[in-house]
Amino acid sequence: MKKAYLSAAALAMVLALPGSAFAQTSEITVGITVTTTGPAAALGIPERNALDFVPKEIGGVPIKVIVLDDGGDPTTATTNARRFVTESKADIIMGSSTTPPTVAVSTVANEAGIPHFGLAPFPINDARIKWSVAMPQPIPIMGKVLYEHMKAHGIKSVGYIGYSDSYGDLWFNDFKAQAIPMGMTLATEERFARPDTSVAGQVLKLVAANPDAVLVGASGTAAALPQTTLRERGYKGLIYQTHGAASMDFIRIAGAAAEGVIMSSGPVMSPETQADGALTKKPGLALNSAYEAKYGANSRSQFAGHSYDAFEVLKRIVPVALKTAKPGTPEFREALRLALLSEKDIAASQGVYNFTEKDRYGLDDRSRIILTVKDGKYVPAK
Repeated sequence: MKKAYLSAAALAMVLALPGSAFAQTSEITVGITVTTTGPAAALGIPERNALDFVPKEIGGVPIKVIVLDDGGDPTTATTNARRFVTESKADIIMGSSTTPPTVAVSTVANEAGIPHFGLAPFPINDARIKWSVAMPQPIPIMGKVLYEHMKAHGIKSVGYIGYSDSYGDLWFNDFKAQAIPMGMTLATEERFARPDTSVAGQVLKLVAANPDAVLVGASGTAAALPQTTLRERGYKGLIYQTHGAASMDFIRIAGAAAEGVIMSSGPVMSPETQADGALTKKPGLALNSAYEAKYGANSRSQFAGHSYDAFEVLKRIVPVALKTAKPGTPEFREALRLALLSEKDIAASQGVYNFTEKDRYGLDDRSRIILTVKDGKYVPAK
């Protein structure tokens, strides 16, 4: 009986076929683009640091993690994502740290058919819904707890100052959608760019409008700029910040001006105060214990939770996907996508995830708490 052999050229062609058995790999490749330099580094650095505490293998298969910095630039984030697709043959893509580059990464991932975990809130439209999910809490969930606090404290008029980009738009639109029907009015709207070093002009207009409270739609250390400027200009009302500012760096930069701020946050910022039965308590304590042991007391961060939780999700869905496909193949990526939809009540530090075809955030009210700053520390707000 004659044996059939492949020529070297034919073998090379088979090896190059993405869906062939020969293209399978013995490891799962995760490409991560985050912002570790530039104005949003306060978000990306904790996301990168948290990778020290994620599993090195899942389901008996090694995890290969590749991390690139995008500096918060959507063009660089796009380049990084394309490198993950073409050079690294990534099974999973994560990133980025802020909304505009996350949108860019999502576009690449959906074009390539690779599961994508966004680490910043971002709009997930029809073009991005098949392969993308978001780890941070959706704006409507985090906004509602702020507006409820406003209403409970007699706030009638609110001034808004936020980024002049998609993150600022998300919060401004949410305020109009939720807070105005609850009885609040918009006193004035001001915007600033992420790299700006002064918002004096915008704050003067806010102070002149004299709202009962101000909502700041910003993230990272730049969120402290309106906070400090408002207090410097004599504003005495309540200032509300989003979960994009929930880190110790905000207090470090804002200093005394941070006192009394009202901030929505994920439960990872205070797992010690959660009920023992809360599904978010154990993973939150685990992350914070490891993170603060390495990076110092009170170094915990909302943003560290995002990348850490992405791997909490992978711990649930990878073993399911491995039952039907091998890493390095389109079949494995599709199996991961389907497992994201089939696995329920995935407990993590920031919430309990239940992704669906339409809900790509997958979170409920268990993903939020409300904090204030007292004596330079975050404490639950009343």
